[in-house]
Amino acid sequence: MVKEPFTVLRLVPNPREKKPERKRKNLIRLGIDFDHAYAWSRTRMGGSAVAQSPILRTTIIVERLKMKGYVSLIEYYNR
Repeated sequence: MVKEPFTVLRLVPNPREKKPERKRKNLIRLGIDFDHAYAWSRTRMGGSAVAQSPILRTTIIVERLKMKGYVSLIEYYNR
């Protein structure tokens, strides 16, 4: 059985991503208004807390991930 290649989302620490200005620019690029982007970029929450907060729930949505080619685990399992 040949497995299909699929993309995996991982939380990988990158020193450039820890800078508030880089976080703010990326949030604005994802469609967040300037005020929320500024406040959210300076949060002191850890990676797992940010992943469960409105910060990522409003920016990285399922439709955007599907456009990029990511497959949900449920869809992958049901194949």
